[in-house]
Amino acid sequence: MADHETAGYETALGSSTRETITLLGHDLAADVMGTVSFGELAFWLATQERPTPGQVRVFEAVLAALADHGFTPTAIVTRLTWLSAPDSVQGALAAGLLGGGSRFLGVTEDCGNFLHDVLAGAALPVDEAGWDALALETVRARRAAGAFVPGLGHHVHKDGDPRTPRLMQIAREEGQFGPHLELFAAIGRVHHEVLGRTLPLNGAGVCGAALADLGLPLPLLRGFALLARTAGLIGQLAEELRRPVGNDVFLSVDGHTRPVPPQPWTAT
Repeated sequence: MADHETAGYETALGSSTRETITLLGHDLAADVMGTVSFGELAFWLATQERPTPGQVRVFEAVLAALADHGFTPTAIVTRLTWLSAPDSVQGALAAGLLGGGSRFLGVTEDCGNFLHDVLAGAALPVDEAGWDALALETVRARRAAGAFVPGLGHHVHKDGDPRTPRLMQIAREEGQFGPHLELFAAIGRVHHEVLGRTLPLNGAGVCGAALADLGLPLPLLRGFALLARTAGLIGQLAEELRRPVGNDVFLSVDGHTRPVPPQPWTAT
């Protein structure tokens, strides 16, 4: 018998027999269905440790914060793909999710990793003054490098992103306000001393800080943003069924094109 026919493939996730399905060491039908919320299950699947109620509350608040932001590029491309291929709901959803990158949704991952990298090379402060000092050092280093601070600034919520204080409040209430959120909050307090202006801490950034404090795998932070946005994109498609706008968007662009002379591309 060939080696591949006798090899074992270990997993603590889902497995099935003729009579049962086991997930995370529990009987799916008897112990999970109707008992475990989807947010709790998503956390559990990623960490293989069952989260506490406080961790679930913070995690599900993050999912709610990232689910839908209106007619963003990810929502528009989902609706337009559905218009072009109404027989492929998976294609429409995939199109929207593939647009989750450095400008939309990726900030969650970028901010969580950025804060983690800073904390990995620093002694953790013991009070607010210490956090402010670390934040000042961090912002100065980013400015000297000509780089932005992930999670700082928002194109709409210029006077403050309402998701940020709410998520921080929930994390404090549940005892989940850890070093990533501490540093992010401190950056919000002191960055104006370096940049000469005050910018809001955006919701995607605070979500990254919260997810990092929950101990979720850093390489998967964007995945949790995509998990949240999947629900929002399903909502976009459901609304497209009731009040379609995809064709109007297409015709608006198509009807406002104007020919111009060809312009050769040159490197800058």
